[in-house]
Amino acid sequence: MKAHLIRQKFSTFFIKHDHKKISSSPLIPQNDPTLLFANAGMNQFKDYFTGMALAKNKRAVTIQKCVRAGGKHNDLENVGFTARHHTFFEMLGNFSFGDYFKKEAIHMAWEFLTKELAIDKNKLLITVHESDDEARDIWHNQEGVPLNRIFKMGDKDNFWEMGEFGPCGPCTEIFYDHGEKYSDGNYDPNFPLKDEGRFVEIWNLVFMQFEKTSEGIKKLPKPSVDTGAGLERLTAAMQGVYWNYDTDLFQGIIKEIEKISQKSYGDKK
Repeated sequence: MKAHLIRQKFSTFFIKHDHKKISSSPLIPQNDPTLLFANAGMNQFKDYFTGMALAKNKRAVTIQKCVRAGGKHNDLENVGFTARHHTFFEMLGNFSFGDYFKKEAIHMAWEFLTKELAIDKNKLLITVHESDDEARDIWHNQEGVPLNRIFKMGDKDNFWEMGEFGPCGPCTEIFYDHGEKYSDGNYDPNFPLKDEGRFVEIWNLVFMQFEKTSEGIKKLPKPSVDTGAGLERLTAAMQGVYWNYDTDLFQGIIKEIEKISQKSYGDKK
């Protein structure tokens, strides 16, 4: 499936679920001194989450241009060393501003991946925050995910913050299994996600419940949802390739570089 079709399917799916399609915000955030670049789809909705502004539509869907080259979310040192990290990328996101919460967010994500995109459920694993038994139960009881495919993680992996300050909350992540041949040698049957070569996070569902300020953490007025699915990672899964650079998102550019440089992609000389 081509990347442009994945974008289209994502927008159409959430529009059908009463989400308003909102354009990507500029890469340089407007009126937000806490960020140099937009690093997530939720940046432009920050005031909706904190209650400082009222959203005209309680549900939104976006395809956000992002840069992660410093600050809280810095991928710069990983670029070129992994199959999945980029400084610039596109983030598919659906949002609830005090409307739906965990049950609906989890259901829609699972339905989109396993039905709309027809990804094999056996290729997907789930993480939840170590304190979030509610999310774990929803994945298991509502969506039928076996408990041995749901893993509890701590704050480092499953508590999302946009930056030093701002909205934050526990999250649940969806990982795609690229197969045993891509193992980095750290596979553990009791905790397979140690194998970061084989298993790649493709979607993060953040349950916005708190706001981090210089004075500490406080509860938000209304629990909300912020999700982000990396288009490049999702496209790799859908096109049956491991390296994001082997998808149609990059191959057109790479072929032009090959012509100019007279070098073949992957040539180490």
